[in-house]
Amino acid sequence: MTIKVLLVLELMAAFTGVFWWIRKTSLIQNAFLRAQRSLKKENSLTRKLDKLLLYSGLNRNIPILTTENWILLQLAVSGMVILVISVCKIALWKGMVVLAVFYAGQYIVISILIAGNYKKVDDDLLKFLDFLGNYSITSGEITSILYQISGYMEEPLRSVLEECYYEAQTFGDTGAALLSMTKKIQHPKFAEVIRNIEVTMRYSADFTILVGQSRRSVREHMRMRQERKSLAKEAWVNMMILGVMTAVILMTVENLVGVSIEQVLLNTWVGKGCLMGIGVILLLFYRQIRVIDR
Repeated sequence: MTIKVLLVLELMAAFTGVFWWIRKTSLIQNAFLRAQRSLKKENSLTRKLDKLLLYSGLNRNIPILTTENWILLQLAVSGMVILVISVCKIALWKGMVVLAVFYAGQYIVISILIAGNYKKVDDDLLKFLDFLGNYSITSGEITSILYQISGYMEEPLRSVLEECYYEAQTFGDTGAALLSMTKKIQHPKFAEVIRNIEVTMRYSADFTILVGQSRRSVREHMRMRQERKSLAKEAWVNMMILGVMTAVILMTVENLVGVSIEQVLLNTWVGKGCLMGIGVILLLFYRQIRVIDR
């Protein structure tokens, strides 16, 4: 009994000493401050995640899905997979495959949503300029005009134009509200048009020339984008042909050697490595296609 009491007292003393040392050296505070400074960097991971959720529209459609909650979700899923692997004694590589599929699936879904929003803005841009050209605009009422136009636009352009109006009304800084709007949509031509409006607002009240030049610029952009889409479709066709040829080659090898290719791919490290390599190549190819298609 005496030994147990002594062990408890020793453990309490050890933990008390550790907590006192942590408090004295401010390790937690310093770690928190370093993390806070890193989060504020422009090119930090959280800023990039912010943009992904913003451009995809997920944080607008699901307000609870903030960057912090999204990171916690990734950690929770990863922890659950590791726990299941440990409890059920599943092979580690299978758990890694599950996580890889989970992360790759999220990336594909988010990239599809971003591409969809990009296309919607692309389709609405000329209509936006047409409506803008129908108004006799002065610099003092530009955000009010944008608010009226927003009713004829599709998402995400509608919400962004409305937010610009409310921000200008709340803070009284029209220029800042316009520039803030360019960061909420991933579309270079839309950002260019809004920046030009902000500059014209400061130096002139005549938006007629700006609207005409923007129309020509947007039409040229759409023509070039159509050419890029043709290249992307051609790349998809080439990839499908390569995939079919690879499948035919594997089946031919299987008939010649007499060994199941499925067994080789799933039950050997070489086969698993090949499958992982193919998956990475397909993911990189998909990403490049998305870049070309913008």
